[in-house]
Amino acid sequence: MTDEAVREETRKAVDAVWRIESAKIVATLTRTVGDLDLAEDLAAQALLEAVEQWPATGVPRNPAAWLTSVATRRAIDGWRRRERLDERYAHFARELENDASHFDDVSWDPDRIDDDVLRLMFIACHPVLNRKAQVALTLRVVGGLTTDEIAKAFLTPTATVQQRIVRAKKTLTASKAVFEVPGREEFSKRLGAVLGVLYLVFNEGYAASSGDEWMRADLSAEALRLARILAELVPGESEVHGLVALMELTASRFGARTTSTGEPILLADQDRTRWDRLQISRGLAALERADAVGRGRGPYGLQAAIAECHARAATFEDTDWKKIVILYEALAQLAPSPVVDLNHAAAVSMAYGPAPALEFVDKLVASGELAGYHLLPSVRGELLSQLGRSEEARTELLEAARLAGNERERAVLVAKADALLPDLR
Repeated sequence: MTDEAVREETRKAVDAVWRIESAKIVATLTRTVGDLDLAEDLAAQALLEAVEQWPATGVPRNPAAWLTSVATRRAIDGWRRRERLDERYAHFARELENDASHFDDVSWDPDRIDDDVLRLMFIACHPVLNRKAQVALTLRVVGGLTTDEIAKAFLTPTATVQQRIVRAKKTLTASKAVFEVPGREEFSKRLGAVLGVLYLVFNEGYAASSGDEWMRADLSAEALRLARILAELVPGESEVHGLVALMELTASRFGARTTSTGEPILLADQDRTRWDRLQISRGLAALERADAVGRGRGPYGLQAAIAECHARAATFEDTDWKKIVILYEALAQLAPSPVVDLNHAAAVSMAYGPAPALEFVDKLVASGELAGYHLLPSVRGELLSQLGRSEEARTELLEAARLAGNERERAVLVAKADALLPDLR
């Protein structure tokens, strides 16, 4: 193998280690040095040393432990250079050196997900950060995605993502955010923020809000991976298992949601033999774990139960729509929102016909709460079409297409509108 080939293989190995172990490495370093930004810088230095050294020495038996140890020793070197300025740094260096001795092949268990990762999740979703910053920072420091990957996923300029991450770190530093799991009084609220970020990321992958791709499965897969980690860290939180269940059951349909050329296939038209039965089983098991906690189903658990109805139905027509209506009513009580009401209306149309569903939708229109949301005229257009009001339906569907940010979704809506033209002649 040529030197260049060896270097390329080394780069691939470094990338793979970082992808799998980055959260644990950065989390461990953050706990050790007390600063997220510094922890990332140290990890980056260690990665550079790996790229330089591993082609000659070979990939270590436990590369994550090697990276963490090297990063920690770089921190020690930095503090020692400053020991003349402040005795505190000398003390800190000695403490770090003691810690560094623990990062060896024996002590580093790649299968162990410890509390450091949980702390990192809570830091990334700290309430002092806005939601966009929480998403970017979570995907960067917990998910291990590059800024380019995050930017591509959300169709955002790389520079914008970089700025969000830099500002987020500065905000955390300025707020003196503590690297720890919040106390009991704050835990639920902060956990809710973590779950909200993962849910948002998953949904952006499931139904891309913009661009020319119907979905971004890799983004949903990343959110699911992080949710699975979280479920291992807090096994007594039912809503975490509920979110995992929702993601597993929803993702099981990904293989049937598009044609080979990326054209959308709606739920009613999907080939259910292409649904991932193993993933469905994992989703049902996660829902059982949520129920086993014994606190009742929360919003994510209820949405998972709705996804379960779809997963258990042999055909679209066999779906227990009346049960789904009841589940949406329960969801509206726990987590009221106009989007939930819209989904409830769609379920009502399947269970009881378009007329009562249209009454629900017209109330939403009158409220103005979903003004500018493309799915409102989309659902209304579907209902009007079923009622034979083709001209009104076409107007609504074209309005939905105008509001839609995703090119694939826009094309589907225009096609539905055009299909009504014969009825207008």
